[in-house]
Formats: sequence, structure tokens, C-alpha cells
Amino acid sequence: MFILRKYTVIVPVSLTIALLMAGCNENKASQCQRLIQAVNEGNSLIDKKKGQQVITSVQLSKDLQAVTKSIEDLNLKDPKLQEFQGKFAQVFRNLSQAIAKAAQALGSAKTAEASEAGREKLQKARTQIDTALTAAAKTAGKESDKLVGDLNKYCSQPEN
Repeated sequence: MFILRKYTVIVPVSLTIALLMAGCNENKASQCQRLIQAVNEGNSLIDKKKGQQVITSVQLSKDLQAVTKSIEDLNLKDPKLQEFQGKFAQVFRNLSQAIAKAAQALGSAKTAEASEAGREKLQKARTQIDTALTAAAKTAGKESDKLVGDLNKYCSQPEN
């Protein structure tokens, strides 16, 4: 009888310890999931807040800075995922900076007066907006698409 009680205590305690140890050792799949979730947050922000308004653009730039920080703070252990982490953080950092420049140019365009100087200011602002956003979209878009494909390929491989 005493032996049976002993096992009813040892077995649950051992199982709890084993589960705690397994939970602390995060696997590749869960690290992939956390990185993909952070990247998806950034992408959905861009999709939701695309806009021509200065306030929206400034806020989007700040939100993308926050996404960059959250990606950098993931504390991934897998070296390959750390590489992806750094590259995605750079993509979102570049997008944030480009959107901030475009927002600044858009703000300057909104203050343009109805005069020759105002039209020049407006044209200059449009050029700055187009340059900042086009370059960022092309560069970041291509880089992000490639990274997403590579990340999905890596994460779908079985662990060694």
C-alpha cells in the first residue's frame, strides 16, 4: 500500500518536471511560428493603413518601427532563423523610414500656397513622395517576397 502511494506522487511530479523541461526548450517550429506571426503583423499594418494622409503615414511609420522592434526582440535560438530575423527587421526599418520621408513630403505639400512657388513646392513634394515610396516598395517588396519564400521553405523542412 505504501509503495502505491509513493508512485502516485512520483509519477505526476516526474511528468510535470519533464513537461517543464520540454517547454523551456523551444523547437524550430515554434520559433518559425513566432517570426512568421511578427512579420504578418507588419504586413497587415501596411495593407490596412496604406494611405495618402499625413497622420496615417506618420502613424504607420511609427507602427512599423514597433514591428521592427518586436521582430528584433524575438530571442530566437536557431541561427538560420536569427538570420531571417535580422533581414526582416531591416526590411521593416527601411519601409518605416521611407514612409516617414513620404509623410514629411506630404505634409509640406499640404501647406503649399496657390502660387507659382506653391506649385513648385507641391511638385517637389510629389517627386519626393514618389521617389521614397517607389524605391522602398520595389526594394522592400522584392526582398520581403524572397525572404518569405525562403523562410517558408526553411520552416517546412523537418528538424535534424
